[in-house]
Amino acid sequence: MTAELVRGQNHPLSLSRVEIRVSAGTDVLALACACDDEGRLTGPDALAHPAAPALPGLTVPGAAAAEHRFAVDLDAVGPAVQQVRVVLVLPPGGPARFGAVPAPRLAVADPEGAELAGYTLTGLDAETALVSLELYRRQGAWKVRAVGQGYADGLAALLADAGLPAADATALAAAVSGGAAREGHGLAPVPAAAATGATQALPGPRDAGPAPAAAQPTPPAGTPAPAGPPEPVAEPGPVPVPGVPYPGTPGPAPADAAGGPPTVDYVHPRRRRTTSEPPEPAPAAAAPPAPGEPPARVAGDATGWSMDERLYNQVWGMFEDLARTVAAYRSACDFADSRLERELDEVLSDHRHRLAGSGDAARATARARREELVAQARAALDRDLAQLAAEAEVVEPALPAAYARWAAPVWQGHRVPEEAPMALRLGDLHLPERPGLRIPMLVRLPLERGLWIDNGRTGSEAAMAMDTDRLRRAAMDTAVAHAARMLAVHPPGRFSVHVIDAAGAGAAALAPLVHAGVLAAPPAVGAAGVAETLARLTRRVDLVQMAVRAGAPEDLPPDLDTAEQLLIVHDFPHGFDDRAVTQLRYLADEGPAVGVHLLMVADREEASAYGPLLDPLWRSLMRLSPVPDDHLADPWVGHAWTFSPDLPPPGGLALEEALERAARARRHARP
Repeated sequence: MTAELVRGQNHPLSLSRVEIRVSAGTDVLALACACDDEGRLTGPDALAHPAAPALPGLTVPGAAAAEHRFAVDLDAVGPAVQQVRVVLVLPPGGPARFGAVPAPRLAVADPEGAELAGYTLTGLDAETALVSLELYRRQGAWKVRAVGQGYADGLAALLADAGLPAADATALAAAVSGGAAREGHGLAPVPAAAATGATQALPGPRDAGPAPAAAQPTPPAGTPAPAGPPEPVAEPGPVPVPGVPYPGTPGPAPADAAGGPPTVDYVHPRRRRTTSEPPEPAPAAAAPPAPGEPPARVAGDATGWSMDERLYNQVWGMFEDLARTVAAYRSACDFADSRLERELDEVLSDHRHRLAGSGDAARATARARREELVAQARAALDRDLAQLAAEAEVVEPALPAAYARWAAPVWQGHRVPEEAPMALRLGDLHLPERPGLRIPMLVRLPLERGLWIDNGRTGSEAAMAMDTDRLRRAAMDTAVAHAARMLAVHPPGRFSVHVIDAAGAGAAALAPLVHAGVLAAPPAVGAAGVAETLARLTRRVDLVQMAVRAGAPEDLPPDLDTAEQLLIVHDFPHGFDDRAVTQLRYLADEGPAVGVHLLMVADREEASAYGPLLDPLWRSLMRLSPVPDDHLADPWVGHAWTFSPDLPPPGGLALEEALERAARARRHARP
């Protein structure tokens, strides 16, 4: 039976030899890109097109047509190729946009002709080039994903977005168009080497070169140009478990070798120009501002296929704008200070200022110039901060439950959703220039890294000032809040929570989860409970990995819980022997790829008895704090951001009501 995919959905392929079928209402060119695991071309010769139709393992059609069929041998593609992307392009002289023709449909079939998966590209408008399907490796097996990424600026924009320099992308797009025109007139295609100067051999791993510039919104006035932010990965949507989460959504990176703070990277989809219409209507445009007034803010005015994605992108944009506008202010202040220091040195070195008090006047003039520069920078900063604060006031009330604070009204009428969210709020971030301006810290789901909530008194001043018992309780309350939010925003049966509380010290904090009946099993206590829980989750990781590698996830044992799994470990390393520590490290390393995630509540100092064996475990987790702490840095200018956890308000019932709804939904969903 054919699996009909929607945008972002994937489907396993149990065969290495498949046939790609394209049906369109007009003539189109069918191309293929050989990409690395980040979706980037390794060079112009990694594109199969009419002028150079062959790549190892596949040969694309040589002319534009309304119907295409071509075979792909996935065993024959090079080891450096992690993705094979099928691209559709409108040829010269054809329709001006895909929105003017019937929706194209693509299918992946077996060698006998039976369709395995199909995808219809709906909602198109001004696009002239599309990334339609993607065959990609995961854990040694192949899958197909429905992408549906459109480009109104044509093939050149698509190739530039895939990593080619702008000049090479333009030249290659021209060669493809020229080859298509010659094919249409019955002439021989131009060899790829003649068109682009490239050879036909599939290259090795991509050289690390600069990424093409993505279309960026205008930053606040006075914001410096970015020094080189990391190239994030845009993905169309989450992939269900069992299987593998979509790539490219790491959390904050570990501290670098120099000991600097980890960067916050939750990951921002590139603000490139993509014109595929989102399935949900965009928010209404605000009225034009009065002369001299800043534009009115609208929640969800960023790009994205859904309102949740637009809000996610908008939050990231606010985070980026705040980082850069504060960087501009700090840079201006540094310049003013250095200029003052230089001018004072000049006054001291000039003998004319040593008499009649003229030196005092020169020094006063220099200080006045410094104050003037700082005042100008502060005025620009205040203006930009006021605009961001106005945007935050509009965006915060519009956030869905997965992104919203626990105190937000959205939780009062929250219902367990039918689809998993794309991101989750862990807390807030702010800078000392405007402590009241809080930016939500969102992480993409499924988590690609576990979480570590530090309950030790070796972090921030707030932690040092707290009583040890209160700090440990705050850390466990933070873990419970994260677990409750994950349960509340996932569909019934799609998320399970396990707890290891070997000494039973977290019973009070765990009471809401236990009383609601949302845990997969009672909290594990003692060494026997630790061993049994770790063995069960380790078995799940092993079985899902084997099923994925064999291309047969449907053959998993019927008693295996295929939901996403979260393991909360409290009071580590109490109750852990060497075998348990090894299993925990295995879950931290291998679990996220197959839907098993770790949430540690521990004091690293207490676990130091295990020595360097645990260092890889700590480095692989995203460190959070139960109290405000400035241990995170942004990926643009490296500000030290203060992270504050988001906890339910004292005396409120938001968490308990969310857990009760989740428990009720789970009971009703059971057969």
